[in-house]
Amino acid sequence: MTIPFLFGPIFYDPVMKFLDEAKIYLKSGDGGAGSRSFRREKFIDMGGPDGGNGGRGGDIIVVAEHALNTLIDYRYQQHFKAKKGQQGMGALRSGLGADNIVLKVPVGTEILAEDKETVIADMTQVGQSVVLLRGGRGGMGNAHFKSSTNRAPTYAQPGEPGQEMWIWLRLKLFSDAGLLGMPNAGKSTFLAAVSRARPKIADYPFTTLTPQLGVVYIDEREFVLADIPGLIEGAHEGVGLGLRFLAHVERCGVLLHLVDGTLDDVAGAYKTIRAEIGQYSEQLEEKEEIVALNKCDALTEDVIKEKLKQLKKASKKKKVYAISAAAGIGIEELLRAMWKVIESKRERHDADSQSETAGR
Repeated sequence: MTIPFLFGPIFYDPVMKFLDEAKIYLKSGDGGAGSRSFRREKFIDMGGPDGGNGGRGGDIIVVAEHALNTLIDYRYQQHFKAKKGQQGMGALRSGLGADNIVLKVPVGTEILAEDKETVIADMTQVGQSVVLLRGGRGGMGNAHFKSSTNRAPTYAQPGEPGQEMWIWLRLKLFSDAGLLGMPNAGKSTFLAAVSRARPKIADYPFTTLTPQLGVVYIDEREFVLADIPGLIEGAHEGVGLGLRFLAHVERCGVLLHLVDGTLDDVAGAYKTIRAEIGQYSEQLEEKEEIVALNKCDALTEDVIKEKLKQLKKASKKKKVYAISAAAGIGIEELLRAMWKVIESKRERHDADSQSETAGR
């Protein structure tokens, strides 16, 4: 849903809990002007220039916070302007620098230029900090310009103006695994069955309007699973809800592709989603994928075998899992297969991190 604002659109979900995209205006503070002052005291002739320097304007800084998982704060405020540095004063007193403005965003937030394509920063680590705009420098007071040939300068610099820009904040959730599938493939039911998450479940398409996260426990291990709103043909071009939420799948370590077993053409449903992923991102298309035929409790054994055969041929996978999220059939075997992939990726990530640390 899009609500037009005077200075740009803000995208949010109907219940106002999850917001993954916002456009905001930033301006760093102007520098304070230098002082043009001369010392004037009793019994002191020609005291000379004593104008102090102006203070620096405030910076605009963005920090990634672990405790945040939405950009909802930027729905209520879209303009952030740092204060101006204090003006210099006589008696060689410099003005105070203005306070910086610190914007807190969730880990996984991309900062984009106004064109919505140029990536300025990608906030992928807890505590990561980026100075987006520097405050203007304070001007020099006239005492700075005193010299042997100019004993009484009357000139003082004005403060340097701050910088300004429009930016987009785009949140891409981090999760170990992500659920893919057509609307009504049973993704929300699966998430509710394997975690304590309680997504909306109903017998109609697009019950999930925002990504849902759940923590899955299997064999004393745990990982984060994301339920992405259902994709349909044309999602990469903005049809349905897909264009916005395909971005969240980019951060997933492994994809679980659920196919509704009650469909007549399970291979066609699988190929539709894979085509949309390929159109959206080559990198996403190369992610490791596990395929499962869902709602098998509503099928006979012969039908299950035939549809598994069709899915294996379409996906070119040696193994396609037959499950029922509603009845709890085949869930543990599937979760163990997902954990095996996730564990391998975590080990590779840890090894790469250690190599980078050693290289420094």
